[in-house]
Amino acid sequence: METLHPFINIRRDLHKIPELGFEEHKTQQYLLDYISLLPQNYLQVKTWRTGIFVKVNGINPTKVIGYRADIDGLPIEEETDYPFRSEHPGKMHACGHDFHMSIALGVLTNIVKERIKDDVLFIFQPAEEGPGGALPMLQSEIMKQWRPDIILGLHIAPEYPVGTIATKEGLLFANTSELFIDLKGKGGHAAYPHLTNDMIVTACTLVTQLQSIVSRNVNPLDGVVITIGKITSGTVQNIIAEKAKLEGTIRTLSDQSMVRVKQRIEELVKGIEIGYQCEAKIDYGAMYYQVYNHKELTEEFMDFVSQSKNGKVIECKEAMTGEDFGYMVKDIPGFMFWLGVNSEYGLHHSKLQPSEEAIPTAIDLLTDYLKYKGNL
Repeated sequence: METLHPFINIRRDLHKIPELGFEEHKTQQYLLDYISLLPQNYLQVKTWRTGIFVKVNGINPTKVIGYRADIDGLPIEEETDYPFRSEHPGKMHACGHDFHMSIALGVLTNIVKERIKDDVLFIFQPAEEGPGGALPMLQSEIMKQWRPDIILGLHIAPEYPVGTIATKEGLLFANTSELFIDLKGKGGHAAYPHLTNDMIVTACTLVTQLQSIVSRNVNPLDGVVITIGKITSGTVQNIIAEKAKLEGTIRTLSDQSMVRVKQRIEELVKGIEIGYQCEAKIDYGAMYYQVYNHKELTEEFMDFVSQSKNGKVIECKEAMTGEDFGYMVKDIPGFMFWLGVNSEYGLHHSKLQPSEEAIPTAIDLLTDYLKYKGNL
């Protein structure tokens, strides 16, 4: 029988029980059960909704180092051949948060057993995939009481090999906003289209118009993405649809472009209302602030990794990925980095299978970094 690294086993346990944002009750209990097995003399544990704060008291603290791991899954039906595949129909850890949690638990275990000078605050954050747990967690009384002086976090990267750390100072992840547009016209019989206002035709027209924003209303040197990933409309083939709903995402590399894009969306939707004689409602849902890495801290971390035996570091380009960790590094100096996991399938894919060798590698690297940073 194969003997696995203990935190690979933990990853597999967590992979079985993905839960959506603010519904992570089984996940929270699993984490609490594990944390309760650690030496408690220097630990303080507090829950916040479905998240957890764990503070490891340092020997002679002068600062608090924050480490954040997100814990929620995605509404995706898993299509891997894992023997430990999701036990929750229609839900999957398709963004690697099972990796993030198991790595955080490994680092926490090491820091509890080999205490450092400074305090370390481990933040197990719910609802990263939506509706957004970072901002309200940041504003919580617990966070105010245990506020870190610096903060860091990681995200798995399927495109990089195991052992590779990729990051950069400054902008790493984009500004993102959800986009929901509801259209209401007049339905009717397919044989009498002139008596209706067809919302399928309207929705298709609007989708095409929205794509003109990127090509004609934004500086081509400024990265912007508008994606409509889902359209819901209609009931049967011979009835003209009275309603349609568009669901999508906006991603920009600057605050100014986000403002401009939303302005143009609203102008186009007003035009659609007039031109297609319908009612329209826009909802931007959850918006995530860009992840902007602190220059000195990021450079220091990259220098540390370059001299480490547990990984190699490369400077990457900014990505259109969204991450609500951006709110934390907006408020607290810190950084995020990509952890190579070498998967054929990418993030949010139903067949994502990251290499588990990355788990002990990341645990060793981060433990060494916290010892270095926490003993300065």
